[in-house]
Amino acid sequence: MGRGRAKAKQTRIARELKYFTPPTDLTALQHELAGAPTPEHDDADQGDYYYTPDRDDRTSR
Repeated sequence: MGRGRAKAKQTRIARELKYFTPPTDLTALQHELAGAPTPEHDDADQGDYYYTPDRDDRTSR
């Protein structure tokens, strides 16, 4: 018992997700399709930023 309200909520959420259309950034899409790198996501010069082998050796135990 009590499945009707839960099923109705699931149906409502599924319908919202199905017909939801987020705003599209057409400029970013154009850059992506043209193959031009976007300046916000250009991480080529970062390298392995999060991993440094020296940091593991210096930790106190």
